[in-house]
Amino acid sequence: MVTTLVIDVGTTSVRAAIVDGAGRVSAVHQKPLTIRTPNPGEVELDALEIATLALACAHETLAEAGPADFVGIANQRATTIMFDATTKLPVGPALGWQDLRTVIDCLMLQPEGVRVAPNQLATKAKWLFESAGKPSGDIRFATIETWITFILTEGAHHVTDHSNVGLSGLINIDMASYDQHALQVLGLREEMLARIVPTAGAVGPATALPGAPLITALVGDQPSSLFGQNCVRPGQTKITFGTGAMLDQVRGPEGPTNMSRYTSGCFPTPTFSNVEGIQWGIEGIMLSAGTCIEWLKDDLGLIANAAETETLARSIESTDGVTFVPALAGLGTPQWDFGARGAFFGLTRGSTKAHLVRAVLDGIVHNAVDLIDAAVSETGYPIETVRVDGGMTANSYLVQALADASGRTIEVSGEREATTRGAGLMALVASGSLTVDDVAEMWAPSQTVTPQLDEAFRTAAREQWADSVSRAEKTIPGLSGVSF
Repeated sequence: MVTTLVIDVGTTSVRAAIVDGAGRVSAVHQKPLTIRTPNPGEVELDALEIATLALACAHETLAEAGPADFVGIANQRATTIMFDATTKLPVGPALGWQDLRTVIDCLMLQPEGVRVAPNQLATKAKWLFESAGKPSGDIRFATIETWITFILTEGAHHVTDHSNVGLSGLINIDMASYDQHALQVLGLREEMLARIVPTAGAVGPATALPGAPLITALVGDQPSSLFGQNCVRPGQTKITFGTGAMLDQVRGPEGPTNMSRYTSGCFPTPTFSNVEGIQWGIEGIMLSAGTCIEWLKDDLGLIANAAETETLARSIESTDGVTFVPALAGLGTPQWDFGARGAFFGLTRGSTKAHLVRAVLDGIVHNAVDLIDAAVSETGYPIETVRVDGGMTANSYLVQALADASGRTIEVSGEREATTRGAGLMALVASGSLTVDDVAEMWAPSQTVTPQLDEAFRTAAREQWADSVSRAEKTIPGLSGVSF
């Protein structure tokens, strides 16, 4: 059977795996990434470490499974790397997608007609370039798929795909050229940026790997997860619960009139593209999801591991009025308030660890329902069923709470990390080994969960959530004016 080697660089780890023509994932090898937060709101990674670990995982997977026919690359989007065009070595740190150090730059650029967010490439590239003090001709920029392709092809290809460049803040609506006005205002030059290619299509041989398999897919993590959950028809919707939580929905071939976010708080994103054209979708983002669980464990010391959250949540009947707004890095869809901050409300002397943990899970759930509501508002698709993946979906309390709060059926992906599966399937479609119709027929959820909550309780819970959000908004008013 034809197979794809997938290299999947997430927010906290690098993994490699084999995906076959039936969508099965095997020979998984994974290594953690080192993440630095030198100052509040700053998130840095090491580009050399990313490259080293990606190659190590790939070699381990191939050693276990044997040669692969193709390579697919999935990646955390908007994480920005700068490297020297001559030495091919990184210059400075890689700025993670969650890095907020350029939020003031975003505010200052708005009067000049450049509306971007700090979790896009545009101002990250500006900051890195200005910090390096190198001539523009010596500098090249890369998001993760660009960097991994550059490493695998031993410097032969400096490319980015539609699903990644669509979130850069630098692309024209034709998705084929860069915005020259934005580049001028930011002080960047087009030669610094990668050549734009489809998500599915031949790029070049991965000469750094045994057998030099052909790279046939580059795709951002969320469109990859969408494809990996077999969402290829208009209206099909998924949410991935990872470091953040992202809703993606397939819309169709008709593109947007501009790349700015909609009034719903969602924004347009390419979900799949090949030589025939682009399939468009929408995305809504919760900036902090799994991050909140890490915070409970690593910073507050309330839990020993993520699995403990389910036990604690089920140990009580309710939160006794305690609510939590998971705005540790601001609020995404629908508010897009970078000045909002995480907050507990309703605490009393009787509030326990269990109340706090359950409130955190409920806050993540209600924020996810906000994403669903925003998508319905934007596209008009009713969304009767939501497909979900990501590590947090192992928590059955969270999945049932999502069904209850949303009033919708939740289908849990059989492959918990659907991003890896999606990149593999996309690479096989690009090679001609599969069709999009084949992918559509592969969906087989591991679990289907239906709502159990009375409508009156659901309405009351949603109203309480809305009140809590309104109180957490604009905690730092100066940062709340960023618009993109």
